[in-house]
Amino acid sequence: MGVVYKVVETSDVTDIELERILNETTDQGWTLDAMQFAMRDSSKRPAMAFLTFTRSDGN
Repeated sequence: MGVVYKVVETSDVTDIELERILNETTDQGWTLDAMQFAMRDSSKRPAMAFLTFTRSDGN
């Protein structure tokens, strides 16, 4: 049995947007694997977020 990955990228790094992505994607059967942030040098706020999800490929 293999694993399938899905990466969702967003530049709207707010709690509301991250919650929306998490809820919608997990409702589709995906499991959160990791969340990473890309930072700007001039700001303490992340410029982008990358959410990685996994699920079984069914084989």
